[in-house]
This record gives sequence, C-alpha cells and structure tokens, in this order.
Amino acid sequence: MTHRRAPAWLTEWEYAHRGLHGDGIPENSLAGAEAAIARGMGIECDVQRSFDDQAIVFHDWELERLTGEPGYVEDRVAADLERYRLEGSDQAPVSLTTYLAALRGRVPLLIEIKSQPGYDVEWTCLKVAEALADYSGEHAVMSFDPRVPAWLAANAPEIVRGLVGTDTLDNGFRYLWRKPGSIEQAQPDFLAIDIHDLPHDRSDQWREDGGPLLTWTVRTGELRHHALQHADALISEGEGLA
Repeated sequence: MTHRRAPAWLTEWEYAHRGLHGDGIPENSLAGAEAAIARGMGIECDVQRSFDDQAIVFHDWELERLTGEPGYVEDRVAADLERYRLEGSDQAPVSLTTYLAALRGRVPLLIEIKSQPGYDVEWTCLKVAEALADYSGEHAVMSFDPRVPAWLAANAPEIVRGLVGTDTLDNGFRYLWRKPGSIEQAQPDFLAIDIHDLPHDRSDQWREDGGPLLTWTVRTGELRHHALQHADALISEGEGLA
C-alpha cells in the first residue's frame, strides 16, 4: 500500500470533537471553537449542505436535536439556518466560511463531510473546497464516504484528505473502510478509525506503511489510554480529554 506523506501537524495535535462543547457550549458552535483554541486544541467539525448549496457546520441531518426545529438541514437556506439557536444558547449554526473566518488559522481544523449511501456528496465536496480556497490555516477534510477523499484527490489534491471508518456505528458505511480496495479507492492521506475498533490488522498495516492513524471519539480516561497505544492522534471530548 502506497500513499503520499501527510503533513506533520496532523499528528502533533489533539482535536476537540465538534469543538470543545459542554457546560452550555453547543457542539459545532463558534463558542466551542473558541473554547478549544483557548485550551490549545485543534478542532474537528462536521459539515452538511443547505438548500442553497452552502456548507453549514452542523452534525445531524435533522435539525430537531440541536435546534428544536423540525425538518432537515438540506431543506433550509443558510440564512434561515443562521437564525436558529443551538441547544438553548445564543449560538447559531454558521456556514463553513463564517467558521473559517472566526478561526483565522489559529489551530488546525479537521472537517468531516457528512454523507450517506446515494447522497450527492460530490457537490458538498465542491462547496467545501471553494470555502477553503483562500484559507491559509492548517486543515484537512475527511468522511466515512470514500467518494469524498477520492473526489479531493482528483479535484483538490492540495487539501489533506482522510477516510473515516467504523465497525461499530451503523451509519450506512459500517465496515466499508476495511473492505478490499476501499482505501485504494479513497486515496486518503490518513485514516480516522473508531476507537472501539482498534487495534485492527488493517489499521496496523496502514501505520506500518507510514500512514497516520487518528481515532475517535475518545470520551473516557480508559479509552484515552487505549487510544494512545494504538493511534497517532486523538479526537476527544468530555472525560476523554487530557
């Protein structure tokens, strides 16, 4: 297995999962980003696509859990989404462009593009690449969907790209990362594998071949100890933080 060398910064940081959220600070919020920066952590965030084709920093397909509003992110225009409030706070969902402007390259950023089988994820890839075109901060884009890093390899090779994998979470892409040919199809610079699925022969071989291995979500001290033994960088939250 061959792959290009990933930048050193990728494994020199620990990343706050969906920003440093909790204690009244919602996930994927600007406040969570600032809290992570204040703690000296990199940031992991999620991106959906709005009805008017804007990349929106938001995890769920549905709005209700995080905003109390009915419906789906993809059925709302960005301006409407930015009028909602996250989890009873004063924070709002924001576009990736707004998020990047607030970060100003102060810490590295991992962007997970959300997808599902049959989804036109390549369009989201394009919008994320456009948002990143003039961003000088360290960043990488990743997804459970191998079409995402494959699209980046073909259309935006300057962006560091990763393949996310799980054998535990049933999210439409379960087991896909370790199926024959999946990594070769995706052409990732790094893997980000569910902590519950490490160690694994596939990820061990990846590391032996010099590939960076990130892991998520490190939520307890026990998982943290396990992650430090089997991965090169952690995506953490709650009691799993250092």
